[in-house]
Amino acid sequence: MLKVAIVGYGNIGRAAMEAVDAATDMELCGVVTQPLGDFGLSVPVVEEISELAAKPDVAILCTPSRSVPAVAADCLALGINTVDSYDIHTDIWEVRGRLDAVAKESGSTAIVSVGFDPGGDSVIRTLLEVFAPHGKTYTNFGPGMSMGHTVAVKGMEGVKNALAMTIPLGTGVHRRLVYVELLDGYAFDEIAAKIKADPYFASDETQVYLEDNVDSLIDVGHGVNLVRKGVSGKTHNQLFTFDMRINNPALTSQVMVACARATVKQAPGAYTMIELPLIDMLHGSREALIRRLV
Repeated sequence: MLKVAIVGYGNIGRAAMEAVDAATDMELCGVVTQPLGDFGLSVPVVEEISELAAKPDVAILCTPSRSVPAVAADCLALGINTVDSYDIHTDIWEVRGRLDAVAKESGSTAIVSVGFDPGGDSVIRTLLEVFAPHGKTYTNFGPGMSMGHTVAVKGMEGVKNALAMTIPLGTGVHRRLVYVELLDGYAFDEIAAKIKADPYFASDETQVYLEDNVDSLIDVGHGVNLVRKGVSGKTHNQLFTFDMRINNPALTSQVMVACARATVKQAPGAYTMIELPLIDMLHGSREALIRRLV
């Protein structure tokens, strides 16, 4: 049984607990969260992973992306494998490099940027490029709640609550709709300008709205439509589409749990999902998986 700790107990953390509980080859040995709360859990809940009596084999990091590099490095230095859902696309290579050095020094493994996108969609984009090496792939997100964008806004000073929605406009172009509740004493125009300038939003059309009750708007459904038109060999007009509609926390955590399984099958170092054999993410004998899936 793979011993798993969940670090962070928000939407993703709670969904990850369900996914671990459903996995027949894993057991949850604790939850790490700050501040501590009375969650009514049957496993230890601590503020630091080093406080767990049973050392986990892998930590599933369900923390905001901007905290992931430091949290992952701390776990890896303790010899604990990590899986994270770091979603700032422009920084993934650099984060992978930093964690790779820590993991190799401690003999542990990190799988970086796992989940809905980056993660599962990254694998599909890679496969579509295998099918048609020359061409263009368009990733159209939504319509739905973007957790990374929402967390980024919630972390801003003066924001009481927030929801960031992604609306696809086609050919990989998106509109961001952000709904915020503010704390007393903060100016809406200043917060809206700060949101639009944040790297999560700066590249997209972003509209910000002031709301009295953001919770009444929340729906964690999301989706993606991937389209690639390209060339296979010298044959043109090859068209591929991939479409899904999902519960964002459930899918993200499920993929993270699958990658937790893969951490113990890799040499020390840091990896992204497209570097992993897919079979390493599944439970079962290699023979049985190949007979069933190939």
